[in-house]
Amino acid sequence: MGFLNSNIWVIISFLAFTILVAVIASVKTKGDNLESADGYFLASRSLPGYVIAGSLLLTNLSAEQLVGLNGQSWQTNMSPSAFEVGSIFTLLFLAHYFLPRYLKMGTTTIPAMMEERFGKGVKLMFSAIIVLMYSFLNLPVILYSGSVAFVRIFNFDKLSIFNGNQFAAIAVLCVVIGIVGACYAIFGGLKAVAVSDTINGIGLLIAGFLIPFIALAVLGHEVGGSGIVDGWTYILHNEPEKLNAWSSWNSAQPNLPWPLIFTGMLFSNLYWWCTNQSFVQRSLAAKNLAEGQKGAIYCGFLKCLGPLYLIFPGIIAYHMPSIQETINSSSSPIDMAYPALIAHVVPTPIMGFFAAVLFGAILSSFNSVLNSACTMFTLDIVKDTKMGKGKDDAQLIKISKSYGTFAAVISIVISPFVMYANGITTFLNSLANFLSLPVLCTVLGVMWFRRVPKFTPYLITVIHFVVYGAFLLLKPCYPGTTEEIHYLYAMAVLFPLYLLIMFILQKVRPCEEYVVPDVGAVDLTPWKYRWHLTIIGLIVAAVFYIVFSPLVLAA
Repeated sequence: MGFLNSNIWVIISFLAFTILVAVIASVKTKGDNLESADGYFLASRSLPGYVIAGSLLLTNLSAEQLVGLNGQSWQTNMSPSAFEVGSIFTLLFLAHYFLPRYLKMGTTTIPAMMEERFGKGVKLMFSAIIVLMYSFLNLPVILYSGSVAFVRIFNFDKLSIFNGNQFAAIAVLCVVIGIVGACYAIFGGLKAVAVSDTINGIGLLIAGFLIPFIALAVLGHEVGGSGIVDGWTYILHNEPEKLNAWSSWNSAQPNLPWPLIFTGMLFSNLYWWCTNQSFVQRSLAAKNLAEGQKGAIYCGFLKCLGPLYLIFPGIIAYHMPSIQETINSSSSPIDMAYPALIAHVVPTPIMGFFAAVLFGAILSSFNSVLNSACTMFTLDIVKDTKMGKGKDDAQLIKISKSYGTFAAVISIVISPFVMYANGITTFLNSLANFLSLPVLCTVLGVMWFRRVPKFTPYLITVIHFVVYGAFLLLKPCYPGTTEEIHYLYAMAVLFPLYLLIMFILQKVRPCEEYVVPDVGAVDLTPWKYRWHLTIIGLIVAAVFYIVFSPLVLAA
């Protein structure tokens, strides 16, 4: 057992799993046509449901989430679970409503679909903003936040080569992750990204499920018991309210007030899962509608398992006696809860595997966003300019690879310096919400409000920038308190308002009704078991919220 507990074994097992993912991705994409636009950007519309599910899951998951959500549950309760379990509702919307229409239209990018309904100006407006945001904000922050999580969990900066220099450790990790992720996205196209996501997703589920059980066993021994059951019993009998997934309507962040589960968070998730290019692109590459629906619904079930490794370990960390001093002595206890737990409970023989899985999650977030940025830059911006006129698919792909290289290099250079930009992550999240509802409403203008005038996206975007911007500047508080109102309450109010505006415009200034075209891109026969799994998924979500409530575990 000496060798298995050595650092050499940790390094070997880390490299073994990381290389295995690369080899499998290479084998699975061998012989694929990467010279055509469909082959490079949409994997020749050949992805099966299980690959779509794995890629969707890993695109959404980052190392920052592992640290952040577990930190939130350590500080509050199980209410952050809503970000995981609540995703099943919007993934079902994707499977039943959005995806059939996307595939019917042969959609390649969301902005290109907008062009068919509202004109080139709308496409360029959204695609330019999104590409800039992806390239100069999202990618550097993904590299930085992932590297920080890696450093905190594995004490990477304590290696002799860095001598405690955290900036140097983060910079090296940013370079390594950026280069490896760029290779997947630039040279392998969407299919290489999706396949690697799926393998990393399997590893994540294995490692993620191991953590709470190992941690419960350690907790059981620390409190005088003998294992997992005693650890679980201790949590149940000591502050069971920590197991409550329902927070009061006016609770402060990072709590999620319960009304937002069905309003603001639902509306925000509709944007992320149903209209965000980096997420939706996987579903657009489905070999047919049935496989696309399988992928979205399977991912919904996987998200329902999320609290087990993204939320519950934070609760265990709250109760673990031996790590309290480590957590509380940190300059940011909420960000130290999960790293302290991992360092304390994960056995050395599997630490390399866990590191490889975490590395894969960071890679997935990076290469997914980079791939989408390249796709939109090439197909939505360059293709319509003089630089793209007359270019065949091979030439466009070459331009895409050049831009991907440029964006990757820029993000690698910028990312370590995010350390000195306080609040950049909060700013990035706020910026995403500036775009979310305008993009969602524009897509609904294609599919649902098919007679609204062509200026509607501009109007909604201007109103949203002004109103949501005012909300962020004014920072209103809950009545009778000094706690700021949760930002998702703004989403809860504004989205119905925009739907009302679109309804009125459709009545007052109707244009010729837009008919969604059928381009025959793929077989549109729906999956025959979609409704069966939908009902089961809704029951699973309902059972979760009943079990993790004052009615049962949190009594």
